[in-house]
Amino acid sequence: MNIDCFARCAPKYVSVVLLAIACCANSFAASKSDYPNRPLRFVIVSGTGATNMLARLIGAQITENLGQQVVVDPRPGGSGIVAADIVSRATPDGYTLLLTFHSHTINAAQNPKLPYDPIKSFTPITQLTSSGSLLTVNSSSPPKSLAEFITWTKNYKGNISAGTPGLGSGGYLAAEMYAEMTGVKALSINHTGSGPALLGTVARQYQYSFTSIMAAMPFVRSGQLRAIAVTTTKRSQALPEIPAMAEALPGYEVAGWWGIMGPAGMPAPIVDRIQAEILKALKSPRITKSIEDDGAEVVGSSPAQFALFLKNDIAKWPKYLKAAGM
Repeated sequence: MNIDCFARCAPKYVSVVLLAIACCANSFAASKSDYPNRPLRFVIVSGTGATNMLARLIGAQITENLGQQVVVDPRPGGSGIVAADIVSRATPDGYTLLLTFHSHTINAAQNPKLPYDPIKSFTPITQLTSSGSLLTVNSSSPPKSLAEFITWTKNYKGNISAGTPGLGSGGYLAAEMYAEMTGVKALSINHTGSGPALLGTVARQYQYSFTSIMAAMPFVRSGQLRAIAVTTTKRSQALPEIPAMAEALPGYEVAGWWGIMGPAGMPAPIVDRIQAEILKALKSPRITKSIEDDGAEVVGSSPAQFALFLKNDIAKWPKYLKAAGM
């Protein structure tokens, strides 16, 4: 094409390009205004347990509210790494979301070579819930209060050990933080779930355990175990009579959490719409009761609050993971 021809044709080319850009912009604006106009996908880190239950409860409520189905897609593996990697690579249009839990920040603190950036690869939407672990001892053990427990473990004669639901679990981190803050040289006995850890405490195989509240309470109510403290900064609404560890150990906090994120780069209007619908679902009496019956509490944070929470939680754990040799 010679210069004269280019000069004659250039305005036409520019017009076509501008028209294409305008069409794309209008299409994108329309896609945001009528969001969602097709099913949503919740990628979750496990097909069983609390994560699966929470995803299906919230998904069903959003389906009812919006008239669009929420498909729950379990992608287990790597303590949540597989699911997070899938969502980090998804189109940021609000149709593929990650429902994850505290393993997301533990993985980040423990593994610098993740296939994604735990912060930059995602758009935080909201923290759904928060749940501490419960510290229990055998009902025949001497301590009846948190202060007595601390004194007892610090002065214990012989080997002392703690049962936990598994390496890297909330209960495991609770035990390691307690050891680090008090100087108690306790060996963590790590199981595959709260049940075996609790049964070991009942059988006096070790001196105490940190497990999920829901799993521990039947043993407490039956008189086999004694509840000493919850691992959150304040008392649980479900167990207001049980003190928080922070009442005796300022700064102590181990709280499991569940939350929803999308891929990085999601448009703010879509983030706000999803967050609003999730908050509406969390206020459903049926969902609130289910969460509280599990020993957890509803959070429903803003995207900015959740982003700050994630950043702080990642920064918190390296010290304790290193002390535990992880």
